[in-house]
Order: sequence, then structure tokens, then C-alpha cells
Amino acid sequence: MPHSHAETAPLPHTLEHSRTRPVHWLATATAMAAVIAAAGLVQPATGTPATDTTAAAAQPPAKGPLATPPDPAGVSYPLDCKGAPQTVTTSAQGDLDGDGRPETVAAVRCDAGSGTPPHAIYVLVQDPTEGTRPRVVATLLEASRRQTATELTVRDGLVTATLVGYSSPDVPRYSPDTKQLAKWRWRDGKFRQELTDSAARSV
Repeated sequence: MPHSHAETAPLPHTLEHSRTRPVHWLATATAMAAVIAAAGLVQPATGTPATDTTAAAAQPPAKGPLATPPDPAGVSYPLDCKGAPQTVTTSAQGDLDGDGRPETVAAVRCDAGSGTPPHAIYVLVQDPTEGTRPRVVATLLEASRRQTATELTVRDGLVTATLVGYSSPDVPRYSPDTKQLAKWRWRDGKFRQELTDSAARSV
């Protein structure tokens, strides 16, 4: 879930060994630059660029706009409400992918005016460029699952939600009879879900 493409850290400057024989060192530096440039050209396009861990560790923590989580209000969610408005019932914030920028997890449902429409759960990011709007980058729970999120938290990169639902279509909509604890964590380029077993019972 990258916010933007990572930029390769610049190569560190070569150390000065001495000031004697400047012509010799100039020639050596020129030869080294040619070798480095050639090595960069022959790297395969699909390879993973080396990371300068020293430079990355020296980067200061995110400040200002980078440290502000996306505001879930006013976002257009991919939830079909058949003309009814969308409403965010709860949200939680935290850094989910370890890039130093907080994301927002929002539980959203249609504002039908009556009953308890099911929730969908989305992950929002906001690019650091000033004036950009939050956008949906992942769907953790589809509304088609017919579940309601009663609790939603983000802690240590882990999204946790308590979901109540129905064991069959015959169960009245006002009396959910299943309860699950769902957890999602960003790993290997995607959100992976852990879901507890749920026995049918009155909630």
C-alpha cells in the first residue's frame, strides 16, 4: 500500500584520502564514477534497488501534513447505497504499513433511515502534497457480507473489528446471532485477515 514510489537514496560521497597528487585522485574518482554508472545500466529492470539503510535511519519522523491522518468525512466510498447517503459510523487511525504516515480505517454504511444496514470497512490514505484529498486504497470488509462493525481499533499496525451478523437468511435483521473478532495486518504487499470461529448464538 505505497503512498508514492520510493526514491533511491543518493550514493554517499567518497571519502577524501589525502590532498597529495590531486591528479591521481581525480583520475581514480573518474574511473570509479564510470564503473558505478555502468553497473547501474546493467542491473535488470525487475531487480530490487539496494536500500541505503544508514540514510533511511537518519530520516526524521514524519511531521506536519505527513503526520495527520486522513479525515474520513466527505470521502466518496465505493458503496452502492441506491441514492441514499453514506455515513461513517466509526473510524480509527494508525500507521499500518510502517512508512511513518498514519492511515485511517473507516466503517461505513448506507444511511437508510431505518433498520441496521451492513457495514463496509475501508482503508484511507492521503498523499503528502498539499491540497490532496483522502482516497480509498483497500476494502477490508464488503457490505455484501451483511455484518455490522460494533468496535474498530488500530494498534501496533493491527486493525481489529468486532463483527456481528446472521447465521442464515431466516434470522431476523433486528436480532443478529453471530459474533466474530476480525483482524487485518498489512503483510507482503496486502492486508491479510485473521478471523475467529463464530458459533451461532444470540448477540
